[in-house]
Amino acid sequence: MTIKENPNMRDMMSKPLTTASILAASSLLLASPALAHTGTGIAGGFSSGFAHPVLGWDHLVAMVAVGLWGASLGTRGIWLLPIVFPVVMAIGAGLGIAGMPVPAVEAGIAASAVVLGLLIVFMVRPPMWVAGVIVGFFALFHGHAHGTELPAAASALAYGAGFVLATGLLHLCGIGIGSLGNSRIGNIAIRAGGGAISLVGAAFLVGAV
Repeated sequence: MTIKENPNMRDMMSKPLTTASILAASSLLLASPALAHTGTGIAGGFSSGFAHPVLGWDHLVAMVAVGLWGASLGTRGIWLLPIVFPVVMAIGAGLGIAGMPVPAVEAGIAASAVVLGLLIVFMVRPPMWVAGVIVGFFALFHGHAHGTELPAAASALAYGAGFVLATGLLHLCGIGIGSLGNSRIGNIAIRAGGGAISLVGAAFLVGAV
C-alpha cells in the first residue's frame, strides 16, 4: 500500500520528512565554508565533490526532482528512486574518470530536469521498474559529468563520497517537499515546483544544444 493510498500514513510521515528536508538544506548551507578548498587531497576532493551538484543548478534541480517524484509515487518510490540514482550515478562517474565517452552529457543532464519536472507536473505514476529505468538513465549523465570534473590532485574516493552525499541530501529535500502533497494546496505547489524545474532544465537544454 502506498502513501497515496493511505492518507493517514502520509500524514504520519509528513512531519519527519519535512524536518529531514530542513536538516538537509541546513547541512548544505553549513558545508559552504568547505568550498574554499582547492580540490587537492582527501578534504579538498570531498568538498569539490560535494560542491559540484550543489553549485550546479542543472544538477541541483534534477536531484531534488528525483526525491519529489519519488514521494509522489509512494513508499516504494521514496526508497527506490533515491537509491537507483546515486548507484547509477557512481557508475557514470567511473566512466568519466576512466575517460570513457558518453554522448550528449550536458544535453542529457538538462533533459533530465525537463522530463522529471514534467512527470511531476502531470503526476505521472508508471510501474516502479519504469520509474527506476528513467531515473537511472538520467543518473548516468550526471555521474559522467561528475567524473570528468574530478580535480587532478584529489582523492577519487573522497570526491565520489562528496557528490553522493550531496545528491542524497538533495533527494531528501525533494522528498520533504513531496510530503506536503496530502492537501490540495500542497499538490498545486508540487506541480508548480515541477514546472519550475522543467523551465530551468529547458534553459540549460537550449544552451547545451
